[in-house]
Amino acid sequence: MTDTRSGQRYDAFRIAMMVVGAAVLLLLLWQTRILVLTVFLGILFALAVSAGADRLARWRVPRGIAAPLIVFTFVGLVAAFGSWIGPTVRKQTVELRTKLPEALGKLEQWVGSRGGGVIATITGLGDTTAPAQGDSVVNAADSSGRTGIAADSGAKAKPTATPLRDRLLSQLGGFGRQFLHVLGSTVAVLAGIVLVIFLSIYFAIDPSVYRRGLLHLVPPGSRRQTEEILTAIAVTLRKWLVTQLIAMVVIGTVTTIVLMALKVRAAVPLGILAGLLEFVPTLGPVLSAVPAIAMGFVDSPQKALAVGIAYIGIQFLENHLLIPILMKQGLNLPPALTIIMQSLMALVFGVMGLLVAVPMLAAIMIAAQILTNHEDARRAIPATKA
Repeated sequence: MTDTRSGQRYDAFRIAMMVVGAAVLLLLLWQTRILVLTVFLGILFALAVSAGADRLARWRVPRGIAAPLIVFTFVGLVAAFGSWIGPTVRKQTVELRTKLPEALGKLEQWVGSRGGGVIATITGLGDTTAPAQGDSVVNAADSSGRTGIAADSGAKAKPTATPLRDRLLSQLGGFGRQFLHVLGSTVAVLAGIVLVIFLSIYFAIDPSVYRRGLLHLVPPGSRRQTEEILTAIAVTLRKWLVTQLIAMVVIGTVTTIVLMALKVRAAVPLGILAGLLEFVPTLGPVLSAVPAIAMGFVDSPQKALAVGIAYIGIQFLENHLLIPILMKQGLNLPPALTIIMQSLMALVFGVMGLLVAVPMLAAIMIAAQILTNHEDARRAIPATKA
């Protein structure tokens, strides 16, 4: 009886310690969430660097030299490109900030000139064109010089609706403050970039060391299955990352050329923005199209429509031509699940969560698929024997 009670107390104590340990681990992960996501980004980029180091190894270039060479060559090319195109980007960015309020104002006038309708209902422009009651009273002032306020002192003036331009600019300003709050100071951003760079180098120099260390944390009976999962995730994410980097360059270049051909103001920064946001599938292209379409309204609604059609055409060619060529075996992620994952990660972790949402979802889906296949195979063995 004593042994039974001691065993029950030990089991209860062990369960309690496991719960406390899990809670402490979750709390630690939450407190270091930005660091964890930064490390994930470092591992993701290390997969692409490792692929390049494998190719250079065929030319008898040691991995200790190949990995830093690839990373610093890439950083140097980006810095050189930034120095070359920097003056144009600065000039057109100033123009973008100056002309964007004008574009929003013209958009508001265009919606109002067509009687509002559904667009006015969505944007809240239904009352912006209607004069306030106080204005009508002022206009009705008589020739004796009495003001409208005196003529209609008992009437309450109807509040004038806030223009769409002011509302959108205030919302953009709030978004900018939240964006800066998430990213932190410039020093923190630079520290994160440096951390990703050096993690990419160290992981790519000898990835087998980290793989073996991770496998030692897994029970011996599950190591073979875990190694299969890690290999599948590494191969798929490597293809995805290389595809995304190429697509970013292609989409940024094509978008810039198309906007220049359409004579859209600030075409270069808008094209760079389209290339950068290409790293965020589904949501990124939509976010990059909004300021470009708004800038089209600076000249005319017809140009804004042409810009919108151009963005749709570019995305169509990317999804049906560029991506299938670059990545013949896609991730096959459900679009609805991708959007939900991106929204959830952005809501919980901010911009950093939005960046890693798709590759993290891909890793989870690959692991779940392999585990499901093994479970189905294990269940099929008794049925075959029977």
